Amino acid sequence: MARSGDWITPRLWNEPWFEKSPLLYWISGAAFRVGLHGEFAARLPIVFTAVAFLIFYWWILGREFGCRAAWLSVLILGSSAAWIGFSQLCVTDLPLAATYSGAMLMALPWVAKRDSRPLPLVSALLGTAVLAKYMVALVLALPLVAFGRRSLRDLISPRTIFVFFIIAGPWYLLCYLRNGSEFLRVAWEHQVGRFTTDALKHVQPWWFYLPQMLGLLLPWTPALLLLARRRFWSDPRRRFLGALVAFGLVFFSAAANKLPGYLLPLLPPLAALLGVAMDEAPRARSILAVCALLVVVFAIAQPMLPAAIASGLSRAPQVAFHWTWLASIPLAAIAWFLENRNLRLAAAWCVALGVTGGVWFIKAADAAEINQIASPRGLWQQIAANPDQVCVDNIHRDWRYGLNFYSVAPLPECSQAPRPLTVVQAFGEPPKLTRARAPL
Repeated sequence: MARSGDWITPRLWNEPWFEKSPLLYWISGAAFRVGLHGEFAARLPIVFTAVAFLIFYWWILGREFGCRAAWLSVLILGSSAAWIGFSQLCVTDLPLAATYSGAMLMALPWVAKRDSRPLPLVSALLGTAVLAKYMVALVLALPLVAFGRRSLRDLISPRTIFVFFIIAGPWYLLCYLRNGSEFLRVAWEHQVGRFTTDALKHVQPWWFYLPQMLGLLLPWTPALLLLARRRFWSDPRRRFLGALVAFGLVFFSAAANKLPGYLLPLLPPLAALLGVAMDEAPRARSILAVCALLVVVFAIAQPMLPAAIASGLSRAPQVAFHWTWLASIPLAAIAWFLENRNLRLAAAWCVALGVTGGVWFIKAADAAEINQIASPRGLWQQIAANPDQVCVDNIHRDWRYGLNFYSVAPLPECSQAPRPLTVVQAFGEPPKLTRARAPL
């Protein structure tokens, strides 16, 4: 888009690509257009989106539930495994989560008091979410209709409908006019096909998302116990946030294809509930201490992570005890001490800072190995000096896509254009660069 000036039709190496709607492509393309380069241009807009959403998140939750609850929610979401991980990936999940969750949080005054003034902004954010990942945001927003069924005319008023279509409509119309029914066919196939068929090869059992949710929330998973109090759910805003999480889990669990990133839009409403519950809990020593202890997952994950990224968790090596696992014990003691002194927010900061240390530890220890066995970056560094001497021989498409990101012009297939150097891949191993065999 940045190179061609065509901001309507997404393309993958000059071929129309309608698997996703264009918001991610627009913000990444804009970064390239203003002079940024490579991974920095691709990743920086996602980092900015993640941070900007956390600022908005703090503001809206502070207005609705108070300052301390807002800070606790921000710490829980911002230091969760899911938010940290996906804020560094150039994929559509985080832009969808930010825009959809922003819309649902802006709707809280209407849910609680039928204050319709924020609804145009709710509509604008939902329209932006539809530009982030097609129509899934509208499905996930159905609890808003259920909670406002007695005032539906507010949701379908001319101004809210107009704002939605003025945001989301132009691209869909222009893309259809330029590309015809092929655009609608592919978009439908990827939206409905992901839900109903196994053609996309991401089929998982119905219970797949239950452990995934627990893992994505780490190290704050024990805080889910705080939601067990019946009195906590007396507020309609909390019931609404809970309904968003529950409905989203059921909806995604019913789909044939499942990926962990699909759950990301459910994390902001869930973290908001946890922050409010932690703010109101009479005691939280044990919860905060156990959350601090769970920071050990970063030390445990460090030796497993490169192989897990490259080949899946089931192929990752078993790990032996290491002294770094003990670092979370003093962290838990500090969190316990601070909570005992009625410094709950400071105790939560202690856990979040422990997470920050764990992330930096993983990056420092694993970056070089990930480059070699789980990222095409290291392979491209071997190729970059002589790309015109290299062809590719049947490597996995994830590696192919990543390699082509660095090469810009796709490297040719060896079957079509043999070259002296060949990229080959054995089953279960990363690709490697070899010298082509001379013909007999």
